[in-house]
Amino acid sequence: MDVSPEHVWQGGEPVLVRRQPPAPRGLRERLKARLQHSPVCSVQGAGALAQDLLPATRWLRTYCPREDLAGDVMSGLVIGIILVPQAIAYSLLAGLQPIYSLYTSFFANLIYFLMGTSRHVSVGIFSLLCLMVGQVVDRELLLAGFDPTQDGLGPRDNSSTPNASTVMLALGVPECGQDCYAIRVATALTLVTGIYQVLMGVLRLGFVSAYLSQPLLDGFAMGASVTILTSQLKHVLGVRVPRHQGPGMVVSTWLSLLHSVRQANLCDVLTSAVCLAVLLAAKELSDRCRHRLKVPLPTELLVIVVATLVSHLGQLHARFGSSVAGDIPTGFVAPRVPDPGLMQRVALDAVPLALVGSAFSLSLAEMFARSHGYSVRANQELLAVGCCNVLPAFFHCFATSAALAKSLVKTATGCRTQLSSVVSAAVVLLVLLALAPLFRDLQRSVLACVIIVSLRGALRKVRDVPQLWRLSRADALVWVVTAATCVLVSTEAGLLAGVLLSLLSLAGRTQRPHAALLARIGGSGFYEDAAEFEGLVPEPGVRVFRFAGPLYYANKDFFLRSLYSLTGLDAGRAATGRKEGGPEAGVSAGHPVEGKDPGPVSSTAALVPTAASFHTVVIDCAPLLFLDTAGLATLRDLRRDYGALGIALLLACCSPSVRDALRRGGFLSEGQADMDEEGQLFHSVHNAVQAARARHREQVPPTPPSSRASTCLPDVFTPLSLRLTLLRACVSSLPWRNQGAPTGTGRMAR
Repeated sequence: MDVSPEHVWQGGEPVLVRRQPPAPRGLRERLKARLQHSPVCSVQGAGALAQDLLPATRWLRTYCPREDLAGDVMSGLVIGIILVPQAIAYSLLAGLQPIYSLYTSFFANLIYFLMGTSRHVSVGIFSLLCLMVGQVVDRELLLAGFDPTQDGLGPRDNSSTPNASTVMLALGVPECGQDCYAIRVATALTLVTGIYQVLMGVLRLGFVSAYLSQPLLDGFAMGASVTILTSQLKHVLGVRVPRHQGPGMVVSTWLSLLHSVRQANLCDVLTSAVCLAVLLAAKELSDRCRHRLKVPLPTELLVIVVATLVSHLGQLHARFGSSVAGDIPTGFVAPRVPDPGLMQRVALDAVPLALVGSAFSLSLAEMFARSHGYSVRANQELLAVGCCNVLPAFFHCFATSAALAKSLVKTATGCRTQLSSVVSAAVVLLVLLALAPLFRDLQRSVLACVIIVSLRGALRKVRDVPQLWRLSRADALVWVVTAATCVLVSTEAGLLAGVLLSLLSLAGRTQRPHAALLARIGGSGFYEDAAEFEGLVPEPGVRVFRFAGPLYYANKDFFLRSLYSLTGLDAGRAATGRKEGGPEAGVSAGHPVEGKDPGPVSSTAALVPTAASFHTVVIDCAPLLFLDTAGLATLRDLRRDYGALGIALLLACCSPSVRDALRRGGFLSEGQADMDEEGQLFHSVHNAVQAARARHREQVPPTPPSSRASTCLPDVFTPLSLRLTLLRACVSSLPWRNQGAPTGTGRMAR
């Protein structure tokens, strides 16, 4: 809309001219416009859709081998070397055979290469998700009549017992062995998890993961890491303890370990001690020399290779009874559709898996995108991570997500694009086809040590709690409660408790925001908190009130209590008293409470109405984010009560959304909205204060100086200190005194 200059300037002052909103279109016009902008079935449209779903088809055309290939190959080889021992080790957490972890790492890398929008994130097996999958697998194995204490690694009798066969037939599941049933549960859980994540991406619900704050995720990682550490101690000690389920699992496991510590396998204990010492020392050395090392040391792979050779040559399993990985087959198993009956049983368990996997993947993708100067699409990331779970579920894989440790290694080794994921998948494929049987004699205690050392980063986050407490006590409380609930109850309960506490802390911050009376900074047009800064000059007859938060149903009472306490006048009670007792009732002499923090004022405590020492209240609405119907009703009632007492209510610095809410909510008259807005809404606090003073001068005729001075003169019986106070007030109210306002103001500020 073009506006002529004469409409913009009036009387030498700029005036805002409101644009007329376009006429609202009817339902028929909106549907017609939507159909016209809908995608047309054509080759170009199909190609654009394919490029959106498969971003690799877009960036591969601009791939520069001379600049990017070397870094991608190097990072892919390093990640592939790290993936192999981690995949075998994390099978302990999931309660599955190592071959399924290798399948998961292979397919996840290929699918994310095609569908991911992040260049540096490494998607694959993740310790927290493996733990959550393992808990569901153990529960279903118990319900099916199996013994989960026989872990998914090592040679054992894999046939189903008569009791297990009966229970499985009752559950509607075809008969199979324990390993077979365990992977069926894992694939059903993975497919439901992937479906949830794909639906979140299709429905554009990527913002849901934003409600999982960083303190919540850090606390969850800490609590889950303690749970993982507890679950691996039995392998470190070489003892067999029952797998506990339900609340208090960590505490029950520790008690079982204490009872079984005398039965520890000395060979496993010594092997674990040596491996932990070597791995921790190598990690500390890598951290200190990471700037000098172009490629991180493959410590895990070296430890696993050496430990496998020692176990094979020393016959540790046969001579000392040390648990080993057992036979690991090569090649791929024929794909299989997950069981629909099991999918129904684990549908609720897949919800926290989907949320945790989505939150970690999105946060890591956005973190690396910001640090390297590119952008990612949140909904496409959800689709990519969801497809990394949906498609591999048919190939005997379990839940995956992005992992921080491998992503950091990937970036440090020169990764430029997701082509490095293809190289990592090739390394895993080599192990699947040829090298997997070589790890048959690998001790499970060594795998447990690899898992424990990988938890260093999450366990070290406990050192951030003191700094987090200094920055935000609410965030620190979320961290502590989430971690404690994960350890003492369960990981799912910890995630739920963290989400609920985060929402409650958010509501609590808006329910009792900071409220203050503002005063003028010297002779400028700026106002600040009079209780926080010294030397500010309060405006005579005007109270400027700031409420640093939204005004809605949950904090409207706190808003009124803060305003009444700081101004020293309960406008509601005073207006009611004046209506009931006449014009002079409802206001009694007293001492106004000015410039004090309201503090935790109870809802039952009522302020004693005092004599109004002001004629205008200005509310600074700059921090006011939004208004609901309760907030609008509060402002309308407040204006009515102040009007009954002869006090004006003005609003300053209202945002466009707040102005629209005031206009739609009836705070401004329908027919005279523009006139009411000019008289009640101002673009700055100083403009509102000037308008209030001008209106007061027009309404109250000036008092002659002689009469004003005579009313101020004390008598001879007045004490000397009170006489001096009255004389200062009298002199400051004279007209010639107001002419030197800037100079006097400066002296007062000093």
